[in-house]
Amino acid sequence: MASVLDNVDQRTRLAGENRLELLLFNLGGRQHFGINVFKVQEVISCPSLTTIPHAHHIMKGLAHLRGKTIPVLDLALAIGKPALQNIKDSYVIISEYNRSTQGFLVNGVDKIVNINWDEVKPPPKGLGTDNFMTAVTRVDDELIEIIDVEKILADMLGVVTELKEGRGELNSQKTLRILVADDSSVARKQIKRTLDQMGVEVTLANNGKEAHDILLDAVKEGQVVSEMFDILISDVEMPVMDGYTLTKLIRDDERLKAIPIILHTSLSGSFNDSMVKKVGADRFVPKFRAEEFADEVTALAKDKGLI
Repeated sequence: MASVLDNVDQRTRLAGENRLELLLFNLGGRQHFGINVFKVQEVISCPSLTTIPHAHHIMKGLAHLRGKTIPVLDLALAIGKPALQNIKDSYVIISEYNRSTQGFLVNGVDKIVNINWDEVKPPPKGLGTDNFMTAVTRVDDELIEIIDVEKILADMLGVVTELKEGRGELNSQKTLRILVADDSSVARKQIKRTLDQMGVEVTLANNGKEAHDILLDAVKEGQVVSEMFDILISDVEMPVMDGYTLTKLIRDDERLKAIPIILHTSLSGSFNDSMVKKVGADRFVPKFRAEEFADEVTALAKDKGLI
């Protein structure tokens, strides 16, 4: 356990090679789950928690850490499993998602594994829309479930996708066509809802490879990509092919390189500023504030002379 806790910070430096590191944990049963190490600030033994009356049912309380107050959520309860028992003997994964910091209460933390994104697969079809799995992978012949934390937080906190009247209007006679790549069904709905209000024509892909295949298929059919899509908006964390790799492949392909790219992710902003430059994206937008997102799309379209 100590080696896992000691090495979280240094391991967050891995990026840009279509690889990720997962922190594996369990929620009281034999099944292991994973969370991207990039999202993890630290792992601690569960501290004393201050309960909040009438709080959401998955919130176990508030932890007070080094002058900060952090909500602690029962991750098992959040995904429909029985609540964790023996909280005092449990652990809390302190993580940052969508510009907010929260702790996820887990039964135990196992280890960190380094894998390639192409080893991470979309969840099995037929699970329905109520599941909280965003991807799966195998480690030592065990199926590891990667939880859609964005869905959990959206269900708990809600996300505003409505634009104020007049906000996001493109004031253009041309309809923008945007290709969106994101593995989270919640994130895709948020993005599409906002873009729909802007009058944008949206095509959705479930991961970087799907988006890349859409672009390559257009080229094979003799189409000019710039006449199909004006902008690509891509998540960073995605099974099969991540957003950094997708961006690099596009920038290295003379047929595709001109398409403007926005990376849109819940990963930390300071880290992504450098990665945007490294892989050649045009902009980085943290998830998810509808009006800020709309402003960035509009600004990029204007910069590129699209509207």
